[in-house]
Amino acid sequence: MGDNVAVIGVGLSKVGEHWEKSLRSLAIESIWMAFEDSGIDKVDALYVGNMSSGSFVEQEHLGALIADFAGLGPIPAVKIEAACGSGGAAFIEGYMGIKSGMYDYVLVTGVEKMTDVLPSKTTSILANASDRDYEAFHGVSFVALNALVMKRYMHEFNVKREELSIFPVISHKNAPFSKHAMYRKEISLEAVINSPIIADPLTLMDCAPICDGAASVILCSEKKAREFTDIPILVSGIGIATDTLGVHDRKHITTLSAAVEASKKAYKMAEVTPKDIDIAEIHDAFSIMSALSLEDMGFAKKGQGTKMALEGQHYIGGELPINLYGGLKARGHPVGATGVYQIGELVYSLRGDGRVDAEVGLAENIGGSGATVSVCVLERGD
Repeated sequence: MGDNVAVIGVGLSKVGEHWEKSLRSLAIESIWMAFEDSGIDKVDALYVGNMSSGSFVEQEHLGALIADFAGLGPIPAVKIEAACGSGGAAFIEGYMGIKSGMYDYVLVTGVEKMTDVLPSKTTSILANASDRDYEAFHGVSFVALNALVMKRYMHEFNVKREELSIFPVISHKNAPFSKHAMYRKEISLEAVINSPIIADPLTLMDCAPICDGAASVILCSEKKAREFTDIPILVSGIGIATDTLGVHDRKHITTLSAAVEASKKAYKMAEVTPKDIDIAEIHDAFSIMSALSLEDMGFAKKGQGTKMALEGQHYIGGELPINLYGGLKARGHPVGATGVYQIGELVYSLRGDGRVDAEVGLAENIGGSGATVSVCVLERGD
């Protein structure tokens, strides 16, 4: 295998409702930022993470579209789709392009434009990430699926809804620092608990918002990265795995089996254990997903995913700070872009943003209700 893979450029557009910007303009904005950050001006390939551009903005063939309007030339450019896990999946494809020796420089862009359709249409489009014939066709929305999982988790492990509500509070605590976050303000536990019920037991503030955004990162070999910096950020481990698409087909609906498998692969490749992880970007699209993710990636025992959070261990200064730039809940969740945002935010933290002293970080991106999960371990190349 080739040299270690490094991230040398990051560009994160501000997440929000961008009525004045198109999907392509959001993508290109983040690409230019990544080029400026990296110090290079061309790449050999482009991978675009996106879930549903055809439904949201009636535009497919994003690889060619973005390569064309970004002036990238006749390079290979393709779209990678894995529902809400598209960004993480695209990043892993980019990683393999460098690791194999096929390319010297790879650009990975995640982009989603969700607000150009009515909320009812958005709900229907997002439900396409579930089993359309056996779930969405019968009226189960994506929020409802997560509510069912949360309800079962509360019953199975005797956990109160109020305990799970701590996760949005943690993400929002970090949001004021994040210039690209949609909601740059803190919220109280009471605000989460008392917000309107969307699908019992999930409240409005348990759920990540609908939004637009684009994120880009540039990858190359460690050897080339050291031409630009003395301390490159290395991708030391990757893992991606699949579970059943339908929640009803799973052996245990309160276990993200794909997260278990993907994290095992990433830890083995990086030669680390969960105890070696200093910081983590967790896929907190819904509060219940935070608890399940922490448990199934080995940070907590089953049924105890809220324990460290309630003890304050997931805040900055705690044992495992999570979602340092607001997570999906406060930064926003432009679905196909989220996984790339997570990688970019992890790079910022590992470079040193003045808040944490971290050597090793983890990013977890979930597609659907857990049918696809990617886990990436990054570390400082001191």
